[in-house]
Amino acid sequence: MTIADPTPAETPPTDAGTSAHAGIVAGRLWVLLAAVMWSSSGLFAKAPTFADWPLESRGILLAFWRALFAGVLLIPFVRRPRWDRKLVPLCLTFTAMNVTYLSAMTLTTAANAIWLQSTAPWWVFLVGVLILGEPFAKSERFPLVIGGIGLAVILTFQLQGQDQAGVLCGLASGFTYAGVVLSLRALRSHDSVWLVVVCHLVAAAAMLPYALWANVWPSGSQLLVLACFGFFQMALPYVFFARGLRTITSQEATGIGLMEPILLPLWVYLVWNEEPAVSTLAGGSLILLGLVLRYAVPMLRRREGARD
Repeated sequence: MTIADPTPAETPPTDAGTSAHAGIVAGRLWVLLAAVMWSSSGLFAKAPTFADWPLESRGILLAFWRALFAGVLLIPFVRRPRWDRKLVPLCLTFTAMNVTYLSAMTLTTAANAIWLQSTAPWWVFLVGVLILGEPFAKSERFPLVIGGIGLAVILTFQLQGQDQAGVLCGLASGFTYAGVVLSLRALRSHDSVWLVVVCHLVAAAAMLPYALWANVWPSGSQLLVLACFGFFQMALPYVFFARGLRTITSQEATGIGLMEPILLPLWVYLVWNEEPAVSTLAGGSLILLGLVLRYAVPMLRRREGARD
């Protein structure tokens, strides 16, 4: 679940020498590893280990424990902590995103959850054009239409079934994720790990009253799984992602990060045998196609141009 700054980072070193080329390759591998680790969220959220937790509160409880462990375990990696009032909307939208995403993950299929959250770039684009007055580039139109059709396919069919609450949570997670991205634009001068730590600890603090009210506490084995959930699925990938951004642009990192929505439903199917609906596969494929056209294709064109 990438929350990197969406604006282009500094231009990476050119392939003037072997060391520079090796640094770029290493950066791509770090980001790819982060995306693969992020894609494991469905394995944890769908694990039978938490089957004894009430379904209606399971998503929020999972979000609380994951945020708590991720925030605490990332503290040693913070280098430049700095307060900014713009952290307030970032933390609010980040908390809402975590609650809605993991609620969607427990109330509907993993494919619905991750592909609906992957609509965030379209929300960012619409807010930028309609509210912030940003220019509407012609190159954005076709990917936007393709992604919109995919979203409409999922909503049209899935809202007629029994997963309405989960589908709506997934849609909300995409919208709140867009809020996170827009907030990060205003905080791009801050240490990325610092922002991640603050977001997770504030989210955990915001969900603590609900966790106390629900009065559902993990067993020893569940606590171990939750610690792995927070560390391996959330905290450690951010460290890897930040390391990869040292040598590649954020645009390229976003393109590589598209592996997450591709792999996540696959892992859940292979491990927990959860099959997405045909409409979800069709709509999700269109959403992914739109994202590829928006991020991956321009990235490859720039790379070919640099070689020429």
